[in-house]
Amino acid sequence: MATAQPVIGVLALQGDVREHLLTLAECDVLARPVRRPEELAEVDGIVIPGGESTTMSRLLEVFELLEPLRQRLADGLPAYGSCAGMIMLASKVLDGRPDQHPLGAVDMTVRRNAFGRQVDSFEADLDFAGVGPLHAVFIRAPWVESAGAGVEVLATVPESASAGEAAGRIVAVRQGSVLATAFHPELTGDGRVHRLFTEMVRRA
Repeated sequence: MATAQPVIGVLALQGDVREHLLTLAECDVLARPVRRPEELAEVDGIVIPGGESTTMSRLLEVFELLEPLRQRLADGLPAYGSCAGMIMLASKVLDGRPDQHPLGAVDMTVRRNAFGRQVDSFEADLDFAGVGPLHAVFIRAPWVESAGAGVEVLATVPESASAGEAAGRIVAVRQGSVLATAFHPELTGDGRVHRLFTEMVRRA
């Protein structure tokens, strides 16, 4: 589609859909919820929000979106996934459910709930390539266990005594027109990650 304002969908099956829609609306794009294959067919980019990755995976099948989404991603649809969205976009998921369906849009192995349970949620200041210093909110977050040669690492957890096992772990990546973060920029009021994604959509 070629429009003055790109149309960016937010997968609206479960998770923090509203926060992504509000943040995208401030980026000079048309932001729409996506629940049906015909809605997916009309977007120039897709955001897969934070939430519960196994629930979203199951609902993709229920709403008959799994294969259409996989096909559009394979055809080059720009995508951004935050937290659970990062898990969904991975090629392999560790500590997931056997019936979970990775979308395979990024050549990476992601560990689900790597930072711990809800009580282990935390915040950290990151150096995000192409964006700059960024305050990040992690909620039951994954991390990238390994990334393929074609994956650009955009941010890692800073090395510090308090970071423990998380120190140096990959928490933001990009491969082609697909962006993924382990954290939730839609919850901080900082729209720079979303603006980065909308620019990726415009270039695509």
